[in-house]
Formats: sequence, C-alpha cells, structure tokens
Amino acid sequence: MPRAPVPSYYFALVVVRRGDRFLVVREVKHGQLWYLPAGRVEQGESLFEGARREVLEETGIAVELTGLLRVEHTAHAEMTRVRVFLTAEPVDERPPKSTADEHSLEARWVTLAELRALPLRGDEVEELFTAVERGLPVYPLSVITPEGAPWR
Repeated sequence: MPRAPVPSYYFALVVVRRGDRFLVVREVKHGQLWYLPAGRVEQGESLFEGARREVLEETGIAVELTGLLRVEHTAHAEMTRVRVFLTAEPVDERPPKSTADEHSLEARWVTLAELRALPLRGDEVEELFTAVERGLPVYPLSVITPEGAPWR
C-alpha cells in the first residue's frame, strides 16, 4: 500500500558576518525577540533565492551567500522540516533597516558581547555565532545543487 506524501518545509537560516559583527533581526513574531535572519523558502523558489530574500526582507541588507554550515532534517508524523544554515557577507556597506514592517521590527550588527545583552529567541543564536567565530567548518555552496547537475 502506498504511503501518503508528507508535506516538507524548507527554512534558510543565514549567518551574515562582517568582521567581528553578526547581523541579527528583531522579529515581529516569536515574542519580538532577536534571532538570525531566517525564514521559509517559498514555493517555486530555490533555497539560495529564499535565503537572500529573507535576509533582504528582514534586515534591508543584500548579501552574497558564501557557504553551508549544516542541514538539519526533522521528521514528524504530519510534516517534515529541513533547516539549512548558510553563511553570507553583505554586498555593500548600507546600514540595516531601522523601520519596522511586516517582516521585522529592526536589524543590527552586533558583536558576541553585544548579542549576549539582547533578549534572544533561543540559545542556538549565541552558540552558532560562537562556533562560527571559532572556525566552525564551512562547506562550499556547490554541495547543494539542482537535480541533473553534472558530477565533477
């Protein structure tokens, strides 16, 4: 007997870094706490397009994706969630947005010390940024490729 398909949701979470500072966003949802730029990839959108869009919408910063940190896959009976952690750099020196809209309340560049003073959505933000600062391995973006891409 065939199994029913399970909806799968993909989320891009992006660590944007400039020197010793990380880009964080104060969310509209989730208790208006601080988090890294992140969001669900929309139907018909590539993972990389979704990642760049989410960062731009939430922070006002255009980025170039630079690497892959890890992929988390969590299966539930009713759905599957895949979280893909990417790294990125800003494409220019523009400041983060400071006016609230439907995507976020504000965004900021922070050091790890400054991050610790913010009310965070979860401990994973500080843990992740600390690991990146300490040299967590970053894998090339080419490990994620569309179906049918040539093997090199």
